[in-house]
Amino acid sequence: MPQNSSTPAQYILILVDLVESQGHDRSQVLAGTSLAETGIAGIGARVNDRDFTRLVKNAFALTRDPALGLKLGLRLNLGAHAVLGQAFMTCQNLAEVMDLFQQYYHLLSPALQIEFETRGKRCFLTTLSTPEDTPVEFGCELMYSGILNTLQGLLNNTDLRLRVELPYPKPGHSHLYYEVFGEDVHFNCLHQRISYDEFLLATPLPSSNPALRTLYEQECARLLADLEKNSVVEQSLQLLRKLEGQYPQMPQLARMLNFSARTYRRRLEEEQQSYQGLLDQVRAEHATRYLQNTQLPLSTIAYIVGFNDASNFRRAYTRWTGNTPRDVRSGN
Repeated sequence: MPQNSSTPAQYILILVDLVESQGHDRSQVLAGTSLAETGIAGIGARVNDRDFTRLVKNAFALTRDPALGLKLGLRLNLGAHAVLGQAFMTCQNLAEVMDLFQQYYHLLSPALQIEFETRGKRCFLTTLSTPEDTPVEFGCELMYSGILNTLQGLLNNTDLRLRVELPYPKPGHSHLYYEVFGEDVHFNCLHQRISYDEFLLATPLPSSNPALRTLYEQECARLLADLEKNSVVEQSLQLLRKLEGQYPQMPQLARMLNFSARTYRRRLEEEQQSYQGLLDQVRAEHATRYLQNTQLPLSTIAYIVGFNDASNFRRAYTRWTGNTPRDVRSGN
C-alpha cells in the first residue's frame, strides 16, 4: 500500500458514529489504530488507509452487520466529500460533476481506480481496482451507495435509482440492495459497475456557481498535488494499472514519469518499494480480476499478465497472493 494512501477524516468520523449508534464503545472501534491513544480529537484531515482498514475490521467485528458498507455509503452526503463535494454543488450540470469526479476522485480514495464512459444512451462507471485489504463486497457497497446518495442530493431526487452490476454472488442481505438501488441489481457479473441514463448528464443543478467552481477546483488541484507529492510509488501504480497487458521494463516506466532510471530506483528505495514489487502487485490485481470475473482459460490470463507458461504463472500468483488461481476462481 502506498505510504501516502489515505482516507478523508469525514468518512472515518461517520463510520465511528455509525458503530457508536448501535451501542458500541468508541474505544473498541479505534482499537489497534493510531487514533487509539489520541481519540478522534487527534484526527487530522486524512487517516492512513492502514488505520481505515483496521477501523472497518473493528466495525464488522463489533456490529456483525454484513450491510455495513451500504449503511456507511448512504451517510456519505455532499458534506462528507469535503471540498470536492462543495465543488460538485457549484457545477452547472451532472456532466460537469462527472468531469470533476474523474479528475479528483483520488482525493476520496487514492487506491481506487475507476473508468467513466458514455455508450449508447447509458453512462457507465466501472471500478477497475479497489483498496487493498478491503473486502470487495464492502468496497462496492460503500462506493456505489455513496455515489447514489450524492447524486440524489445533487439532483434533489430521492427516487433516483441506478443499475448495479457486481462480481460476487448474491449475499444474504441482498434485499437491502434492492431497497437502496431499485430492482436493477445484478450479481455474478463480469464487470463491477453502475450505470444510468445519459439524459441525466444535462440536468441543471440549482446550486450552480461558475465563479465558486473555479475556486473549489483550484483547491482540489492543490490538495491532489499535495497528496501525490513525492509519492513515486502511487504514480507508478497508477501508470502500471493503465498499461494492463503492456507492462514496461523499469527504465521505460522511469522515462514515462520523467525520471532517469537511477533516480527512479533511488526514489522507490526511499519509499521502501521496488519496481518488481509494484509490477507484481499490479499483475496480481489484474489476474485476480480475470479469475474472479471471467471464465478465461488460465493460459490466457497468464499471457495477459506477462507469462508464456501457465504453470509459471500459477507459481507466481501463489507467491504474490498466498492463494492459488484455482482457489480464487472457485471462491475458496
